[in-house]
Amino acid sequence: MSSKRAASRRSRLTTVLVLSAAALLAVAGPAHATAPMDPLPADIPDYQAALDLVKSADVRATVCRFLSVPVPQGDAVGAPQAIPDKADPCEGLPAFTVKDPLALNEITPGFAAGTSLPIATEAVKLSYLVSALNAPVNGRNATVMLAPTQGGGWHLAAVREGDSDATFAGRATVGTLVFSEPQIRGWYQLKLTTVEPLNDQARQGLDGQSAVSLSTYQKLVKARYADKLPGSVYDTTGMSSGYGVAKKSAAAPSSTPVLVGGSGVALALAGGAFALLRRRRRDSVA
Repeated sequence: MSSKRAASRRSRLTTVLVLSAAALLAVAGPAHATAPMDPLPADIPDYQAALDLVKSADVRATVCRFLSVPVPQGDAVGAPQAIPDKADPCEGLPAFTVKDPLALNEITPGFAAGTSLPIATEAVKLSYLVSALNAPVNGRNATVMLAPTQGGGWHLAAVREGDSDATFAGRATVGTLVFSEPQIRGWYQLKLTTVEPLNDQARQGLDGQSAVSLSTYQKLVKARYADKLPGSVYDTTGMSSGYGVAKKSAAAPSSTPVLVGGSGVALALAGGAFALLRRRRRDSVA
């Protein structure tokens, strides 16, 4: 009788996992408006505000400032570089537009710590919105990153070199969810309770496996981060920034982006200068 009760409990747990995943994935997929008449995505709060922001003159000007300075190389990486003093930051640059925002989902600290259930609604959360350019500008692409503002809405958080974040985020389909493990720049696709890698970093994160269950993936990330979360000895002794997404500011800046932690070339405006950080490893799309 004991073995029958255990089997029954396992069966109920499996059902809960599948139903929880299905509930989240039912509204997931390519979360953006593809045409003016399309309905706004239900899984992104205040999406119209985000859409208006990425199409605004302020964001366009910030992208132009970013693109007007060459990507630093060698010893120049991380050094402040002066913003060209131009009344029109976009002067001399080819015309471009910023695409509609996409959801950038990341694993949650609770999931990484092993304190959350291995279900989609607790494993993954919406952290940012990302918008790439419609075409390269002088051979470069860029991604606009929006962060949620306390009390509602979105604000410009950063402009990053390249379009890999938006490329991976755009691979979500109806019935699947794409998410990032930001510490290793790994990108994954979640199909119900199955996790599949989308780039080389993710494949390494799954120990070379082509797919694992969400509960198995949780064990892997727990082994990587459980002792490195914010507040841990590893974090508080300054050995690392710990696991976690960048802190959101309480109020939206007018047109001033801040540097978002992590690898990549990103723009940070401060006192008339900005710093560019170069990505140390390249993302590879499967």
